[in-house]
Amino acid sequence: MSAINKILVTNDSFSALALRLPLGIIFAAHGAQKLFGWFGGYGLAGTGQWMESIGLGPGVLMAALSGSAEFFGGLALLIGLLVRPAALVLAVTMLVAIVTVHLSNGLFMSNNGYEFGLALLAGSVSLLISGAGRFSIDRLIAKA
Repeated sequence: MSAINKILVTNDSFSALALRLPLGIIFAAHGAQKLFGWFGGYGLAGTGQWMESIGLGPGVLMAALSGSAEFFGGLALLIGLLVRPAALVLAVTMLVAIVTVHLSNGLFMSNNGYEFGLALLAGSVSLLISGAGRFSIDRLIAKA
């Protein structure tokens, strides 16, 4: 089995689809906030200033990297293309967010804690392990 096939191979289950769709929407929307200022976000400049203020510099570059990971990774999850690599990048992005922003605030979202980031991290790791599942481009390519 080629390395590409190992990345793309997946099962015929609906479970990954049930996880891919909401995660893809959430990640793409959060990335769009950072990159484009959509959905009440601050765009690259505003997000970059905030990232710089918490010690993640250069801020605009960090905003572009995290925003791109979330936006394009979210789109990849939605269409089921390169789900394992996208899930890996998203998992790392969530780990960085948890450690640098949320961990010191405790678990709960009401205190800007890490519970939401942890849920996104867990979903990303699950897709990293399982692959894209049914109704994915990965599955179509792997079967060809």
